[in-house]
Amino acid sequence: MTIAETWTDAPLTVALGDPAGIGPEIAVKAWLAKDREGLAPFFAVGDERSIASVWSGPVHRIDNPAEAPAVFGRALPLLSVEDGGEIVPGQPNLEGARCSLDSLEVATGLTRSGAASALVTGPVAKAQLYAIGFSHPGQTEFVAERCGIAPENVVMMLAGPDLRVVPVTTHMPLSQVALSLSTEVIVAKARTTVRGLQRNFGIAQPRLAFAGLNPHAGESGALGTEEIDVIEPAIAELRAEGVDVAGPLAADTMFHARARANYDAAICLYHDQALIPLKTLYFDSGVNMTLGIPIVRTAPDHGTAFAIAGKGQAHPGAMIAALRLAAQAVAQRKLECCPA
Repeated sequence: MTIAETWTDAPLTVALGDPAGIGPEIAVKAWLAKDREGLAPFFAVGDERSIASVWSGPVHRIDNPAEAPAVFGRALPLLSVEDGGEIVPGQPNLEGARCSLDSLEVATGLTRSGAASALVTGPVAKAQLYAIGFSHPGQTEFVAERCGIAPENVVMMLAGPDLRVVPVTTHMPLSQVALSLSTEVIVAKARTTVRGLQRNFGIAQPRLAFAGLNPHAGESGALGTEEIDVIEPAIAELRAEGVDVAGPLAADTMFHARARANYDAAICLYHDQALIPLKTLYFDSGVNMTLGIPIVRTAPDHGTAFAIAGKGQAHPGAMIAALRLAAQAVAQRKLECCPA
C-alpha cells in the first residue's frame, strides 16, 4: 500500500503561487510522482487555468478538503480560486498576484483550522505582490501573522538531506546586517530552532553550530568584534540553558561533509551565508520550513522561474521534498503529542 492509502490525517494543501510561474507545473509533476515518491495526499489551491496552461491531465475540483483523499489516486484535487486574469506562463501580472495571495490566504486558513494537516506554498512574485499592497517581506511573515505570531519570533530554516541552515537576518542589505544583530535576537532564533528541531524532526538534543560574521570568525577581534561582542555572549547564554552549541566558527570551513556531521543545524548571520551552501548542495531538493508557528509550513526553496515557466523544464524535486518534509513533520508532531 502507498502512503496515500495509509495516511489517516487531513490532506496537505499546496498554494500554487503565482499562476504565471512554475508553481502549477511542479505541483502537477509532484502529483504524477506521488506513488514513486511515497507522497501523502494533497490538494492544490489556485486557478485551474494555471494548471491547464501547462498540463492536460486529470484535475478534480473539490469543495471541501475532506474530498481530496478519495480522488487523489486518479486526479489532482483542486480547490479553485479564480482570480488570475489572463494567464500566460512567464508573464506575471497584478491579477495573478491577487490570485496567488488569495490562494495563500485560503490555504493558510484551511491549515490553521485543521482541514489541511500542513501548508506547502508555491513560489510567488514579490514585486507584483508589493504592487497590490502586500506589506510583508515574504510568505513566511504573512503566514506567521495569520497564525498570531510576531515575525521576530519565527525562524526560516532551509533544509536539505544532510544540511539545515537558519539565517538570523534575512532580506536586508548586507550593510545593515551587523547593525541588526544582537545577543537577544540570536538567542531567540536559536531557541526557536531548537524547539523546531525537536517538534518537526524528533531530535531530542539538537546540536547547533554558529557561523561567525567576519572572515575567520573575526580572528580574535583582528577582523571584527561582532563575534566577541554579540555572538559569544549568545552562545554562553544558550550553553547555560543546556543547549549543545559550537562556535563561532569560520563560515568557510563549516559546510563540508565532515563538518556537517557535527551539527543538526547551522545558525548563520545573514541570508547568503545560509543559502549559498544549501543551494549549492541541494539546488533541486532544498526546502524552506517555517519554525515557531503552530502549523507545519514548508515551501520549495526557489522562486517563480518565469524564464522557464510553461516550457516543461521545471524540476519538481524541491516541491516533492517540501511535501515529504511536511508529511514527516505532521507525523512527528503527532507522535510528540500522542506517544505510543
